[in-house]
Amino acid sequence: MKKPNDRASDAIDRRAKRMQAARENPGASPLRGIGVFGMIGWSIAVPTVGGAFLGIWLDEVAPQTFSWTIALIVAGVLMGGVLAWRWVQKEGGD
Repeated sequence: MKKPNDRASDAIDRRAKRMQAARENPGASPLRGIGVFGMIGWSIAVPTVGGAFLGIWLDEVAPQTFSWTIALIVAGVLMGGVLAWRWVQKEGGD
C-alpha cells in the first residue's frame, strides 16, 4: 500500500511532466496565427516606415534626380519581406 506522500509526489510528478510537454509542444491555436500575422506585419512595416522617414529627410538634405523617399520605401519593403520570410522559415522548422 502506498503512503499518502507517495501518491502526492506521483501526482506532482505527473503534473510537472504534463506542464513540460505542453511547454515543449504548444500545438496550433488561433492566437498563435494572429501573432504570426502581427509579427510579419511589423517586420515589413517598421523598415518601410523607417525608409520613408529617412527618404523624406534625404530629399530635403541631399536632393537628387530621383526620389529618396520612394527608393527607400521600396528598399524597406524588400528588407521587411526578407526579414519576414526568414522568420517564417525559422518558425516553420525548415
